[in-house]
Amino acid sequence: MSPRLALLAACLAVPLAAQAQAPEEDPILARVNGEPIRQSDMLATASEVLPQDMRNLPPAMLAQVLPPDIRRQLLDRTITERALVIAARAAGLDKDEEVRRRIRRAEEQELQQAILSREVTAAVTEEALRARYDRDAASRQGEEEVHARHILLASEADARAALAEVNRPGADFAEVARRRSRDPGARDGGDLGFFKKADMVPEFADAAFALQPGQITSAPVRSPFGWHVIKVEGRRRAAPPSFEDSRAELRQALMQEQVQAVVARLRGAVQIERVEPAAPAPSLLDGAAPPPARR
Repeated sequence: MSPRLALLAACLAVPLAAQAQAPEEDPILARVNGEPIRQSDMLATASEVLPQDMRNLPPAMLAQVLPPDIRRQLLDRTITERALVIAARAAGLDKDEEVRRRIRRAEEQELQQAILSREVTAAVTEEALRARYDRDAASRQGEEEVHARHILLASEADARAALAEVNRPGADFAEVARRRSRDPGARDGGDLGFFKKADMVPEFADAAFALQPGQITSAPVRSPFGWHVIKVEGRRRAAPPSFEDSRAELRQALMQEQVQAVVARLRGAVQIERVEPAAPAPSLLDGAAPPPARR
């Protein structure tokens, strides 16, 4: 997907906070040269400057939760913006061709987002998300996990001594960990429980996931925390993520697919004629050095 389409897809997930309100619910808050500034105008300003979680609130709710001092600041900013627009129009800038070109471009971009929002939102439903989750259920597997214990020591020499001890016949790894390990989990026999590979630093994870249940690392493993002796107690695959846990990822993937499908369909519905000249074919003389000067 192109960066432009990805951006549009992301925008579709963010509802517009300042949507049109009925006149009786949209009171006039101020006037500038007689032009009314309504509550919806102030909320439009809010949608540009407030934190994302507040921008997503419905207009009526947003108007209620805004603290009085924030409302005053937003209204003051809206008044300033309206004064600047009045001044620009008085100066004839609304008729300036470059300004009008930028306005047309902004309008086109809003229209692009509007058509994609209408088409994509209709397709990305709860039923569609559930169907996608169910469709992929057979191929979805939980991530591999290992259950390990470790003994953490400050030096390689201490770690090798601990390794020699746990390899003695009849040695109890957990008991050695309780005596020797510097890790806070030493009282639990160095038990780390089950963990995924990404949960640990790479040096530790690579060593642990290379072992089978009952195996101990053949040499101490160094990590940013010190030197480890590791024993794997078990391996398993975690349960695959639930629908609720997968919802955001499913929604993003489905929206991106729908944006591409809508764009392809709408492009196919128009007549396209490219008129820019083709790039010239490369010449055998391209990059050739000039002939030497005659003497």
